[in-house]
Amino acid sequence: MRLDATLMTDPRRSGRTRELAAAAEQRGFAGLWTPEINHDPFLPLALAADATSRITLGTAVAIAFPRSPLVLAHTAWDLQAASGGRFILGLGTQVRPHIERRFGVPWQPPVPRLRDYIGALRAIWHAWQTGARLAYQSEHYQHTLMTPFFSPGPARHPDVPIFIAGVNAGLAQLAGECADGFHVHPLHSPATLREVTRPAIARGAARAGRDPAAITIATSAFVITGDDTRRRAGMREMVRQQIAFYASTPSYRAMLEHHGWAEVAERLTALASARRWGEMPALIDDAMLATFAVEAAPGELAAALQARYAGLVDRLSLYLPFEPGADDALWDTLLTSFAG
Repeated sequence: MRLDATLMTDPRRSGRTRELAAAAEQRGFAGLWTPEINHDPFLPLALAADATSRITLGTAVAIAFPRSPLVLAHTAWDLQAASGGRFILGLGTQVRPHIERRFGVPWQPPVPRLRDYIGALRAIWHAWQTGARLAYQSEHYQHTLMTPFFSPGPARHPDVPIFIAGVNAGLAQLAGECADGFHVHPLHSPATLREVTRPAIARGAARAGRDPAAITIATSAFVITGDDTRRRAGMREMVRQQIAFYASTPSYRAMLEHHGWAEVAERLTALASARRWGEMPALIDDAMLATFAVEAAPGELAAALQARYAGLVDRLSLYLPFEPGADDALWDTLLTSFAG
């Protein structure tokens, strides 16, 4: 199991992005992931690629459907070249309100659309690499024109790994069918990994005649730690709030239902619809917190994470940004444990 870090950056501080990436590589992290929250997820990776030479760089995740497959194919192709073959394209589908009302694009069922999207990406890359005629036509995407003037041509590292992200079984099964990896949403538990996610990946792999072991499983863990009582209490409430926010999303309800908390999920959705955000964390009791998060003292956190995730995931990051100078002892302990 490899330990990765999350790269949270401000585009107004490009020098700082380089410093963070270089520090993460020097510290010994296996990979750096950028999310798509309030900034573009790709631009920081171009800076990170220039500042590093070994660490894996990827999006966790970029939202696929607002972007044309061809536009995204160019971005991924260029980042793969800039990083010397260290880039991973992590794609997410997002939920319907965000696709329609935030991104302003039409909603379609995500699993068949993402399957077509991945097919389009690989067809475009194949045409660039081999010079073959581009002739991809599916239900959702048609790419049939690629003249030499618009092709970047063959690359030294043409095989761009594609990870997809999800909460429920449908997208996990799709990952087994046609992706290189699956990003498990932070709202998960060992039980859902064991009983929902991994079996779904295996079903998808069997459908496509693939080995499920070839699909890398990555996730981000909610953690509560600290020697200082006040800080630990603050982290506990922050995680409680984040779990409440995620669990209020109807399509994420299955994670709570799996543990018998369907009624809590319904109440969270109702509160979110009424914009009563402040009342939501109180519905996440300590049993739920223990199910979806890892709480341990700094010196015991590595062992707790290893015990929780061994045999279930291949890559792990914490739901905390890496910041040199903050929690250095904790990161060093974790990295030493995972390296061993």
